[in-house]
Amino acid sequence: MSTATSEILAQAATEARGLAIDAVHACSSGHLGLPLGCAEIGAVLFGQGLCYNPEAPKWLNRDRFLLSAGHGSMFLYSWLHLAGYDVPLQAVKDFRQLDSITPGHPEFNETPGVEATTGPLGQGVGNAVGYAMSGKRAAACYNTAEHTIFDHHVVALAGDGCMQEGVAREAIAFAGHNGLDNLVLIYDSNDVTLDAMAKVTQSEDAQAYFEAVGWDAVTIDGHDLSAVGEAFEAAKANDNGKPKVIIAKTLIGTGIPEVAGTAAGHGEGGAKFAAEARAAMGLPEETFYVSEETRAFFASRAEEQKAEFGEWEKTYADWGVANPELAEELQNGIAKVVPSDLIDRLPEFAADHKDATRGAGGVVINAVAKEVPQLVSGSADLYGSTKNYLKGEGDFGASDPGGRNIWFGIREHAMGAICNGIAYDGLFRASGATFLVFADYMRGSIRLAGLAGLPVTYIFTHDSVGVGEDGPTHQPVETVSGLRVIPNLDVIRPADPEEVAGAWAAAMLRTDGPTALILTRQAVPNYSFLPVATRRVGTYRGGYVLKQEEGELEVIIIATGSEVEHALKAADELGGGVRVVSMPCTERFDRQGEDYREEILPRTCKKRVAIEAGVTGLWWKYVGENGKVLGIDRFGLSAPGGTVMSELGMTATAVVEAVKSL
Repeated sequence: MSTATSEILAQAATEARGLAIDAVHACSSGHLGLPLGCAEIGAVLFGQGLCYNPEAPKWLNRDRFLLSAGHGSMFLYSWLHLAGYDVPLQAVKDFRQLDSITPGHPEFNETPGVEATTGPLGQGVGNAVGYAMSGKRAAACYNTAEHTIFDHHVVALAGDGCMQEGVAREAIAFAGHNGLDNLVLIYDSNDVTLDAMAKVTQSEDAQAYFEAVGWDAVTIDGHDLSAVGEAFEAAKANDNGKPKVIIAKTLIGTGIPEVAGTAAGHGEGGAKFAAEARAAMGLPEETFYVSEETRAFFASRAEEQKAEFGEWEKTYADWGVANPELAEELQNGIAKVVPSDLIDRLPEFAADHKDATRGAGGVVINAVAKEVPQLVSGSADLYGSTKNYLKGEGDFGASDPGGRNIWFGIREHAMGAICNGIAYDGLFRASGATFLVFADYMRGSIRLAGLAGLPVTYIFTHDSVGVGEDGPTHQPVETVSGLRVIPNLDVIRPADPEEVAGAWAAAMLRTDGPTALILTRQAVPNYSFLPVATRRVGTYRGGYVLKQEEGELEVIIIATGSEVEHALKAADELGGGVRVVSMPCTERFDRQGEDYREEILPRTCKKRVAIEAGVTGLWWKYVGENGKVLGIDRFGLSAPGGTVMSELGMTATAVVEAVKSL
């Protein structure tokens, strides 16, 4: 690094510290520790190391930068502003204010240059691994001998808090095992957590740990611009099949001596010393100050990056002409194009088909994969049970980065965060599978997918006490309802194989949020007395009339999944005035127009019973105060599945009795 470059980057680092101090002081809220402690790292990344174009923040071959330690958001906002992204100075001044593009933690699609919604510690590490997987797969699928259109890197900045979270550890092990050498993790190792010095809660040798799980690791002084630059360039240049970590030793809260190097430096505690700190740094009294020299330097860098972007655009255009089919596939992936008639393209099941919906799911996902080449699917060491393996599509790994099956291992939390990372990158459609009872291990990731509007598909099998002999530890009774309360998550629990097909079509055609498919282990019938299209489209709409009443409507029975069978048997016994409504997805049903909802559940019919093998709370909105809900408001039992269902009241007889008691 030349002396002139070092001097201007040092000046930019000081001014970035000033922006952070002023923003946090202005709103009396935020976290100063990382923005101040990592200023030199930001200067090197945005002033020299990263490949980006602020005028094209979604450039396909940009380096992706993720701030896993999202509480340090003013680090990211300051550098995005200085680098020339559409983050004006007023946005920096509006930090943490209503309707600003600089919220307390970075949010995807809210701020140009923000690659992921981060804040829950460790999530960004998992997201970065997903981004790196996506980059590896994109290079394998779309680069040709004549044209390289993908050769970017994924860079994440994480702190001690991220490193202590299990989701990060799971993702780090996965990245090392799969040889993601396009991934660079910068570990802001300042030896401080929020409550105390880090030695109170950790004592490991970080470099030895990373090397043990298959990473290249180097430890540097995070305030030495040359050391940071050399380490970063070496990491990007080394494609030896190992991800890279730069362990940067920094002083938290650098520039505010009253709190620097202490737990008090983590939050806004140092903001009250703003005036003294700014003066000591040599900044003028003017707040939110950026010198003309710094602006000129980053303007010049932006021009250099735009020139590089222009060269890439030429290569991309030539590649598109030479490879029109690949170009169309890639553009379809970016635009999330799925055949609009996907629901009709999926194979129909035989009228006498009887299998678990997880089995039907295995058939359907393989048919979907042929129609949606961007779909990738993984499992948390349960392919044999979740049935979502894509046949003949290869296994993702260092030797086959184009493979469509992802072996996550027993790492549910990382699976969720990695799938989110793939979805953030926006080139492929990610899905991951495990038993429903383990969904809570990945709940944080699912919640963030809903918040960020990511079209991830979750495949949760073994969906109820019907699991049987494994007992209450493996029998989810509260989990479906627990997922339903997550905003912007569609939870679909199909009752037969054609509903499974409708559910998959719904998941693939949805582009503004995630979908959870809830599938049985036990066999269910194929309700072939109704046309295939009726069941598929009814599922797509969230609910429909599975059995029409004969004569005047007297009672409505609402059911989902395996309990639909009990509802139908009860209706046969009760006689002609009973309607059975299959409602696999309450969220999709609630989004239908009032006319449709009234057609399915007319207000005039007050006698209603709902049955689902889970907690009852959410069903009262559909049955009303005059209705009844049959469910399981307790933990399960260890016995054969049918016995457990019967013992806990999931039977046609119980439905009949409930209807008669109305």
